[in-house]
Amino acid sequence: MLFLNDFLNAPFWQVEYFGNTLCSYAEAFLMLIVATFVFWLFQHIILARLRELAKNTTSDIDDTLIEIISSIQPGFYILVAFYLAIQTLLIPEIVEKVVNVVVLVWVVSVAVSSGHKILSYSLSRYVGTKDDASTKASIRLMSNLGKWVLYIVGFLFVLQNLGIDVTSIMAGLGIGGIAIALALQSVLSDLFSSFAIYLDKPFEHGDFIVAGAHMGTVEKIGIKSTRLKALQGEEIVISNKELTTARVQNFKKLEARRVLFAFGVVYGTASEVMDRIPVLVQRVIGGIEKVRFDRAHFMRFGESSLDFEVVYYAQTSDYNMYMDMHQKILLGIKRAFEKESIEMAFPTRTIYTL
Repeated sequence: MLFLNDFLNAPFWQVEYFGNTLCSYAEAFLMLIVATFVFWLFQHIILARLRELAKNTTSDIDDTLIEIISSIQPGFYILVAFYLAIQTLLIPEIVEKVVNVVVLVWVVSVAVSSGHKILSYSLSRYVGTKDDASTKASIRLMSNLGKWVLYIVGFLFVLQNLGIDVTSIMAGLGIGGIAIALALQSVLSDLFSSFAIYLDKPFEHGDFIVAGAHMGTVEKIGIKSTRLKALQGEEIVISNKELTTARVQNFKKLEARRVLFAFGVVYGTASEVMDRIPVLVQRVIGGIEKVRFDRAHFMRFGESSLDFEVVYYAQTSDYNMYMDMHQKILLGIKRAFEKESIEMAFPTRTIYTL
């Protein structure tokens, strides 16, 4: 113990080399070793343990964060340890500036790279896992745009910390951006409309939609336009800007279709028979699968008929299936009326001549 005390207090520790004592160099070296060991412990022991714990959770957010941290190169930790170690030393100003620049650039680079990975994960998670190529292409495009924005912000941050006035640079970027935006106004408008469609999801691939005067099944959602397959079979190409500004009806999300129709019987129909008509209609509609009867009422005295109004709900989003149901209802009502000898009305007009 006495030997160790004499060794630590030996005069040679106070000998200076390049403005620092040998003791200061020893302290810096010891800090470098300790910091490197702590970072190694974090990267190989703690992260490995956290990765095992993350596998037992249902969420994949923790797995993604751990993978992002694990992707940081060991050289970054060594650089940080070296930077912390030399803080105890007196070093030339030029060396200090070089070290500060290297550390700053590397830290910003790691931050931008990690931010880009988080952005890509968020986009994939928000948009959802899709197999169609257009969705994957849009995700890649948004991810790349976000990456460039992050790199530009990081670059300006580095310049500002180096004492460079970035105001003129930002002004130049602003003027250039305005010029590019004016030149590509139509393209950029459709591009951002495409982002709005993917993020808001008013419709998806395979949905049957009506947008203004156009209707059809969504075949592809592109960067500039969306393609619909019309009922007649032709392809309709609509710009994404037009779709985001138009009123869009999405029939794929339809769960129950409300159907209203009317019919009339002749004026010679007895009141007792008219009382039975709503019951007959309810019986016909109630016997059809996936159809819910709502009401049937005598509505008005028409010009040439006694008019009834019927409302029911077809519990399907498929248009062809709905038409099959509606046809069964109409034919069922006709057969029931024929059986009860109820005469359907048709437009007539009696003219008296003098």
